[in-house]
Amino acid sequence: MQSFEFIRPTDPGAAIAAAAQSKTAQQGADVRFMGGGTTLIDLMKLNVETPSRVLDINRLPLDKIEPTSDGGLKIGATVRNSDLAYHATVQRVYPVLSQAILQGASAQIRNMATVAGNLLQRTRCVYFRDTAMACNKRGPGSGCPAITGHNRTLAILGASEHCIATNPSDMCVAMAALEASIYIQGPKGARTVAFGDFHLLPGNTPHRETVLEPGDLITHVTLPPPVGGSKQFYLKLRDRASYEFALASAAVVLTIANGNITRARIALGGVGTKPWRSPEAEAALTGKPPNDATFRQAAEAAMHGAKPQSENGFKIELAKRCLTHALRMAATS
Repeated sequence: MQSFEFIRPTDPGAAIAAAAQSKTAQQGADVRFMGGGTTLIDLMKLNVETPSRVLDINRLPLDKIEPTSDGGLKIGATVRNSDLAYHATVQRVYPVLSQAILQGASAQIRNMATVAGNLLQRTRCVYFRDTAMACNKRGPGSGCPAITGHNRTLAILGASEHCIATNPSDMCVAMAALEASIYIQGPKGARTVAFGDFHLLPGNTPHRETVLEPGDLITHVTLPPPVGGSKQFYLKLRDRASYEFALASAAVVLTIANGNITRARIALGGVGTKPWRSPEAEAALTGKPPNDATFRQAAEAAMHGAKPQSENGFKIELAKRCLTHALRMAATS
């Protein structure tokens, strides 16, 4: 780990001003905000992240969970994952989010990890985490050895010739299905970003993972008011039952009336380069009866355009079965 300057800003404005003093063009790579540090510190130890300045934001007033005026929920950037998962309103009204968080990491990590940190969680691709290997995320233009190498756990949706790394977050899959909004303050002012627009596809610039610019600080996330009578479920399939990342996961939010699905929101994890919202699956469900034939049709639609690599072709069928079962569980809940 390289030496770095450690600062504890006392207010969001001071944090943004300190972060905006980035010395590199690569998305402020030499300055990092720190909440729980559960990912950042790991990557600093590996010299994957080498910031010269770390800003501890835990003293900023960003740790509250509060109702919004329209009946939704406001979640501060430094809210701990455990606090969010066990919050009474989240468990009652947004159970898919609680379920997703509780299937991620370990209890100890969830007690430290923050909402904003989870939004920015970086891939577990072994090539990204090994500085002896080339990686377009770490060194743009250096190559992506995963494409011809070990890629069993990597993406089949949203990949490019420059990167096939998978987004590892469980929380983000649920937030994609719930259509969350992310609030950002930065040197250019405040703005709101729809959840689906926050994470970027790798394309030709895999080192740019989000729309954040140098100095930008996530302040909170909001969830829209719940749809009455919605049925929700999160299912995660993985190599082992504890402390493991998804091979495939599905977050499902359904509304059923008069024997048909009237509204569907579907997001997938473990298979995409970003938390993967599937409008194709949603369209296949809407107006149809909630039965296995409909669910399988939606799963087929969700995998449209999937491009497996040498070791991860099994993910196509696994993701289909994952989504089919999640839909079945949601519909019968």
